[in-house]
Amino acid sequence: MSDDDRSERYKTGMNVRRKVLGDAHVDRASAQMTDLDADFQTFITEGAWGSVWSRPNFTLRERSIVTIALLAALGQDDEVAMHVRATANTGATKDDIREALMHVAVYAGVPAANHAFKIVKKVFAEMESA
Repeated sequence: MSDDDRSERYKTGMNVRRKVLGDAHVDRASAQMTDLDADFQTFITEGAWGSVWSRPNFTLRERSIVTIALLAALGQDDEVAMHVRATANTGATKDDIREALMHVAVYAGVPAANHAFKIVKKVFAEMESA
């Protein structure tokens, strides 16, 4: 489907997705898309990025902080790492993430926060050495 045929929500979502995750990440995801996951990719672009991430009441920084906390609480390691890398685009700081993970420790458990801290430290080290 061409970009001209896409919904406005999809177009908005793709713009926000690129702003947060970066063109390289989105281009890789698009290149890896198959018939199996094309509907899923459209769903997350419209739903997550075009509906939730594009809402006006939170900044991208605030959404980034909340997202990292939720993903850490759910044990979604790859997604935590991806969203930590995205902080370079959203403005969420190490201090923001530390505070979010402290909340994870209280509300989702110390093991979840401990594991997330390990992921966050590794990703920041990789980002700093690049």
